[in-house]
Amino acid sequence: MISRRSIALALTNVLFAGPVWSASGNVIKMFDTDNDGTLDLAEAKKAAAALFAKLDPDHDGTLDARELRGRLTAKELAAADPDHDGTLTLDEYLAVVEQRFKAANPDNDGTLDAKELNSRAGRALLRLLK
Repeated sequence: MISRRSIALALTNVLFAGPVWSASGNVIKMFDTDNDGTLDLAEAKKAAAALFAKLDPDHDGTLDARELRGRLTAKELAAADPDHDGTLTLDEYLAVVEQRFKAANPDNDGTLDAKELNSRAGRALLRLLK
């Protein structure tokens, strides 16, 4: 029997892989504050910090599994949670952003272009930014 969660996860994957998350110029323009046509780590962290604030409606300075829904799996949350309290602080969240940025940057040039953002690793990063 297929669970509701399995269906929701499948739909989430389809949505994130679709054209809305396509790394055309529009996605880069949203976060590219220096207008160089690429996304660097500082720009990614700035976008992630802004999203963190939006995802933290109780303003307790942490994000729990409910607040992170669709962005990190339970396994990813556990791996990113060094103090094992079931939540991520802003610093812990930004550490995940940096890890995903590096994974999406195979040429190690310090910037992500549309092709890199459209990769599987790039889309995983985008889930933490938008």
